[in-house]
Amino acid sequence: MPQPPISFWLQTPRALIRWMVTTCTLAISLQGVAQAAETAPAEVRLDYAYYSPVSLALKHFGWLEKALPEAKVTWVLSQGSNRSLEYLNSGSVDFASSASLSAVLARANGSPIKSVYVYSRAEWTALVVRKDSPLQSVAELKGKKIAATKGTDPYLFTLRALQKAGLKKDDVELLHLQHPDGRTALEKGDVDAWAGLDPHMAASEIQSGSRLLYRNKDFNSYGVLSVTETYAKEHPQAIRTVLSAYEQAREWAVKNPDELARLLATESGLPLEVARLQLTRTDLSNPQLSAKDMEASKAAAPILVSEDLVRKGVNVEQVIDQLITPEFSKAVIATP
Repeated sequence: MPQPPISFWLQTPRALIRWMVTTCTLAISLQGVAQAAETAPAEVRLDYAYYSPVSLALKHFGWLEKALPEAKVTWVLSQGSNRSLEYLNSGSVDFASSASLSAVLARANGSPIKSVYVYSRAEWTALVVRKDSPLQSVAELKGKKIAATKGTDPYLFTLRALQKAGLKKDDVELLHLQHPDGRTALEKGDVDAWAGLDPHMAASEIQSGSRLLYRNKDFNSYGVLSVTETYAKEHPQAIRTVLSAYEQAREWAVKNPDELARLLATESGLPLEVARLQLTRTDLSNPQLSAKDMEASKAAAPILVSEDLVRKGVNVEQVIDQLITPEFSKAVIATP
């Protein structure tokens, strides 16, 4: 028996509406599939850093290249959070490794970025002095020279340490030097203290006998992998693929600490004992962004405002809510 034409079923308004909704839904769905296929990147660019041992493992073993056989994978060395975020903002990389508080600072000052993964939770910074320094407290740094890399976790750590000791930024002379140069300046006696960063800090301790003047785990922010908002919108599958590869590297790092130390030593050109010291202060067990991470970042918000590090009128807590994006990592991290 022949079927009635479509026009027969669409003679009532209700039937017509149902048909239109179904057709539009299907069209939108197909459009979404087409767009997803169209936005697969031909190249994926990431930074790697000695302060991010997992990135070294990922690069060394080529797991991302295997996961993205159709894409070119490009690696760029980062010497600090400020460089990493500069690369991201300039379009030199798609994924940037930085301290979480540095990412907050970048977003608060106009960089539309999203943090999607925790690559480490480390006590990677402290205030460092020479082995023969008479300084015994942060309060004694008043009027002294401190080397710190502006826009990085060590710089923000320094400001929080000064504030806790009753000092302000203007009570000391902050010299903006990249981390390796800060170490050199300290050991040569050009500065009184240095806001250190591992592995350079561990190297200075072991090779030059430098002393940690002030430590505070709570003033160390965690390490995050960030992307731009545009990239998050256009390449969500690429992000999940990269994070899956990061998870493979992280799991290897957790299970093979001795091999990780050797890899870190080889890549950084530093002695094995330096790499081992750095890794004793590095926690790779929890890569998932959480409400606790938001709280930790928000606890540091006042220093960003009081020291005029963000634009006037910016709501830093709102910035943090917009920055931290746990959905991508939730999709790839295996739950116990």
